[in-house]
Amino acid sequence: MTRTLLLTLGDPNGLGPELMCRWLASKPHISERLVILGPESSLAAHAGRTGIGAPWTRIPHGALPEDAQPGLFLMEPDGLQDFTPRPGEFSASGGLAAGLTLSLACDLLLGENGQPGQAQAVMTCPLNKAGLHEAGFDFPGHTEFLAERAGVGPDGVCMHLCGPKLRVSLVTTHPPLRQVPELVTASKILHCLRLTSGYVRALGLSGPVAVCGLNPHAGESGRIGDEEVRVIVPAIEQARSEGLAVAGPFPADTVFRRAYDGEFPAVLAMYHDQGLGPLKLVHFGEAVNVTLGLPFVRTSVDHGTGYDLVGRDTADMGSFLAALELAHRLMPGG
Repeated sequence: MTRTLLLTLGDPNGLGPELMCRWLASKPHISERLVILGPESSLAAHAGRTGIGAPWTRIPHGALPEDAQPGLFLMEPDGLQDFTPRPGEFSASGGLAAGLTLSLACDLLLGENGQPGQAQAVMTCPLNKAGLHEAGFDFPGHTEFLAERAGVGPDGVCMHLCGPKLRVSLVTTHPPLRQVPELVTASKILHCLRLTSGYVRALGLSGPVAVCGLNPHAGESGRIGDEEVRVIVPAIEQARSEGLAVAGPFPADTVFRRAYDGEFPAVLAMYHDQGLGPLKLVHFGEAVNVTLGLPFVRTSVDHGTGYDLVGRDTADMGSFLAALELAHRLMPGG
């Protein structure tokens, strides 16, 4: 069976279409069925500058041809036939296009009546959260959107970002900092450890997943906050009882250096900036966002829409290429 990877353009006024066209200009070897999802007009707005023409075969909204061979295809969501690109500009129409495109991706990835989906993986280009909201899609971003459509909910997934040397999972994603302590629960930590451990094994890596403390110095045995003693250590002990290789909790100001040096294949951080500050310091522009816990593979670039860079052909391609490579690697049969 031909494997199918979906490539969403995200906000079609952002960097997604430009990065897609620049990648196509490199004349990549395509060994699977790749389906670009989004308004064709947004690709055409960049195709002339990159000299690619239209190397894709357009297919109708909804169903992939059963007999499609490996190659490059484009499927435009219903409702976007009259989309007018405004490269480099924020607009509610860009948010609507991003939302409709992501909805179509979910339709193709998720099967019905016990049947498997028509695609096995999706790589997403960046969208604008404010634009998504203005268009009526009430989600903080890709991760929460996909989790709800997949039926696993926000607590069923784990946000993970990775680069060549650091791999970081997050217990919490985008809540205000004042809400983090109450959201760091033993059950959520354990769920993220299970998912991260499975992901590490899928990559063929070994060693324990390191767990950050929540407080400075990992709480110093309860003298600087008690979340480590009360919540984090019990979750680690339960993970170990299940046979998972887990270590910690460690102070967050030192554990990332140890992971960078190869002692740990991944780190579980308690909140967004605790984990992604170190990762983006060393892997800015080349990291990949992976959503663990979905019934399909999802990777994404680690940057935003970059409106100020659109049309200049200077945006770094590193994260786009890394996300594409990782999606291929994680797909069933990859």
